[in-house]
Amino acid sequence: MHFFVLAMIKDFDSCVQGVEAFLPYVDCWPVSDQATPKAFRKNHEKLLPYIRKWIASDHVYTARFGLRMLMNEFLDADFKAEYLELAAQKKGEDYYLKMMVAWFFATALAKRYEETVPYFEKRRLDEWVHKKAIQKAVESYRVTDAHKAYLRSLK
Repeated sequence: MHFFVLAMIKDFDSCVQGVEAFLPYVDCWPVSDQATPKAFRKNHEKLLPYIRKWIASDHVYTARFGLRMLMNEFLDADFKAEYLELAAQKKGEDYYLKMMVAWFFATALAKRYEETVPYFEKRRLDEWVHKKAIQKAVESYRVTDAHKAYLRSLK
């Protein structure tokens, strides 16, 4: 409930301050994945440094939240190829962290196929993340049948 209330704060600075204070207490993926603050959508330039900081965190659910914000906010109009690298560089053994990286790349394959597929062709991701991202992309209705067939060949 706390995260939903934070997500409703319209002022970017107040919202991000609340999110930053709350993230250290997040201890499970359902909480980290619940909220997408609306104030973030119109403030990408101000948001990006926070996303970078959150992804760099050693706290699993802070990093997961940062990756999800990168996925939600920066795979469309404000996309830059460097964001793929930011996600690819996030390493860790925690299942929920690896799953978020895989989810990020499965979504990137759906939205930015041409820029993303080289990460699979060159095997730039951890093996588990590589396979899980392909699995998720193949299950997606947003990925074309031709792309799905090619991705299967990269398993």
